[in-house]
Amino acid sequence: MTTLDEFRLTLPAQPGVYRFYDSRDQLLYVGKARHLKRRVNSYFQRELENPRLRLLVSQIQRIEITRTTSESEALLLESNLIKEHRPPFNIVFRDDKSYPYLQLTHHEFPRLTYFRGKTHGPHQYFGPYPHGAAAREIIQVLQKIFLLRTCEDNVFKNRSRPCLLYQIGRCSAPCVGQIGAEAYAQGVEQTARFLRGEEYQLRQQWADQMNQAAQQLDYETAAYWRDRIAMVQSLLSTQSVATQQDDEVDIVCLVQDQGETVVNLTMIRQGRHCGDRNLFPEHGQGASVSEVITAFMVHHYGEHRPQARLLCNYPCPDAALLDWLGQRRGARVRWIHQPQGVARAWMDGALRNAQGALQQRGLQQQGQQRRLQALQQALNLPRLPMRIECFDISHHRGSGTVASCVVFEQGKPLKSAYRRYTIDGVVRGDDLAAMRQALERRFRHAREDGVIPDLLLIDGGKGQLNVAQMVLDGYTLDLPLAALSKGPERRVGEEQIHRTGEAVLHLSPLDAGFHLLQAVRDEAHRFAVSGHHARIRRERRHTILEGIPGIGEKKRRMLLESLGGQQGLRQAAETDIARIPGIGERLAREIFVALHGAGNG
Repeated sequence: MTTLDEFRLTLPAQPGVYRFYDSRDQLLYVGKARHLKRRVNSYFQRELENPRLRLLVSQIQRIEITRTTSESEALLLESNLIKEHRPPFNIVFRDDKSYPYLQLTHHEFPRLTYFRGKTHGPHQYFGPYPHGAAAREIIQVLQKIFLLRTCEDNVFKNRSRPCLLYQIGRCSAPCVGQIGAEAYAQGVEQTARFLRGEEYQLRQQWADQMNQAAQQLDYETAAYWRDRIAMVQSLLSTQSVATQQDDEVDIVCLVQDQGETVVNLTMIRQGRHCGDRNLFPEHGQGASVSEVITAFMVHHYGEHRPQARLLCNYPCPDAALLDWLGQRRGARVRWIHQPQGVARAWMDGALRNAQGALQQRGLQQQGQQRRLQALQQALNLPRLPMRIECFDISHHRGSGTVASCVVFEQGKPLKSAYRRYTIDGVVRGDDLAAMRQALERRFRHAREDGVIPDLLLIDGGKGQLNVAQMVLDGYTLDLPLAALSKGPERRVGEEQIHRTGEAVLHLSPLDAGFHLLQAVRDEAHRFAVSGHHARIRRERRHTILEGIPGIGEKKRRMLLESLGGQQGLRQAAETDIARIPGIGERLAREIFVALHGAGNG
């Protein structure tokens, strides 16, 4: 068998990706290199100053490599492997939500809508924006200016009269022929120009049309163009920093302090400040500035097209990174780290936001540590409850039962680890049986998975506690267990804590550990209730049309999809229902009567 030293001698002198594995064959680290042999051997041929790297090297037992044709290709492969495997020694950025876009759909009468997810043709996309509020605000303004439709396609094709948005001047009602395809296409083209940052050219064009109409004494048309110009001006005036340029810029500012790192991403769209996000890397302790910047760029621009200008408070750490950004954009990307003028003001603002976020995070972590220590002391736990799992049951008179499991790590919700369990096969309303089923499904393979909480919390009383203890005993799991129930008067702050073999415990409403228990319990309740409501909605979608002769699964699905779901079906006129393929007037009448009664015909 080839030893590690022997393998290193065989490494090629070309670009590629290397992967380090430990004795259990677990992936530790993924890296890219311009020269694989030099880069990999550099970990072993000198005394490493960084304690993080020393720990990494001490655990390496096996190395794998993948050759690539260029360093840029290696950078992309490295990014994909890190996202897929999330190795413990790689710097990882995690977004709870994707970035929103504005979408103009590919349609005879395109729809303007808010979009999250992976962009795909042949639609037009504009963005991304830092948060949903920025995107929705622009949609509202664009509706007033360009009157594009925002309704779903299945609603659009089944309209028989204009909707409320037409009546309040937010839509031109192409669904019922109030505007022709050519005039509507002009509005779409102007919307796209506006979103590409050409609003100043549009305003000048509209001003010329306004003046021309006024000279011809067509004051109604002149007023129309005047109002459009005013609406655009109103949008521009809401921005604290705006330029007369068509700026599309991303600003990336990195701040490190006492081992903590934050990256602030600020987005400038059409010369306007659209907001920002602060992102905190995982596994970033001891990482250099260049490592963090490269990890962020690959994380973010692996999903989103880079802008032509990128402002950063540090120089570009790697020529290959800049080449890769250009490839992602399909054009040259300018990296500017010493901007002037308005761009300098933008960067100064991003730096202040990053510094404030880092300070705020430090205060939050101190508070979370105090809560964990207080909870450990209050419940006499053997160690800090770094991972807490809480279970709750939700149903309505025994129907639609759902169990929730929420996870808190280091005092914060870890939403990627949340789980819901659809409960079936138990007596309606039997909370104890439902709790048993959920816990058995969670802990059946806990030993193999190796994920065991430091504290298992149950929303309930002595009965739920006993059920949980029996499940743990059945799987020979020994872990701290507690149940939190409402007090006799069910008042907030008077909850009772139940422990196996111990008296009921009451904590002060001011106790920091008690606050953490309440937060975990409340989150489990929220997650259970939302899951229960979702299950009821799913079941109702399948039962609303059941029992009507002549309506099978296929027609039921077609009706709901064409009319915009259950609510759209209830609001639809009998003539709208009859236009659905395969329905006809007789069946539409039966459906309408079943939904509303014969008296509403």
